[in-house]
Amino acid sequence: MELVMKPNEFSNLIKPFQDKVFRLAKRLLVSTEEAQDASQEVWVKLWNKKNDLKNYDNLEAFAMTITKNHCLDRLKSKQAGNLSLVHVNFSAPAASLEKQLETKDAVSYVERLMNLLPTQQRMIVQLRDVEGYEFEEMSEMLDMNETAIRVALSRARKTLRDQLIKRHSYGVN
Repeated sequence: MELVMKPNEFSNLIKPFQDKVFRLAKRLLVSTEEAQDASQEVWVKLWNKKNDLKNYDNLEAFAMTITKNHCLDRLKSKQAGNLSLVHVNFSAPAASLEKQLETKDAVSYVERLMNLLPTQQRMIVQLRDVEGYEFEEMSEMLDMNETAIRVALSRARKTLRDQLIKRHSYGVN
């Protein structure tokens, strides 16, 4: 007799990485509503496989792979070009209003720069620099070898760095 997973068991299983799935979807799809829809689709796909989930070595990596594929499929179907990637909490309780506005402007600028990166680079920066995944985990999620991921990450960071240096050298705040 096969045991059937209960909804609360499923919820406890996905809870540790629920926010990461949403953040990845949001970075790729931009819209909060689209990201919520995508996250729900991921949960439905996982729920439909609920009795096979124990067969996966890394359920979080599997969920992130499903999220990535689902979002890329949505983007391809819409032929969308504008994506967002930065997730930053910039508020500091002791910071002056002026400093907070400067920080918000800087975050907004980096976000615009991120929108210019190719989709794959955006995803890699999101997974590594924002979510903190290791290269081995990213390799599994993205179905890429680690060297290719490192190269893409390096190129993305260099592009961002060059643009930030250019902005600073022109004295734009």
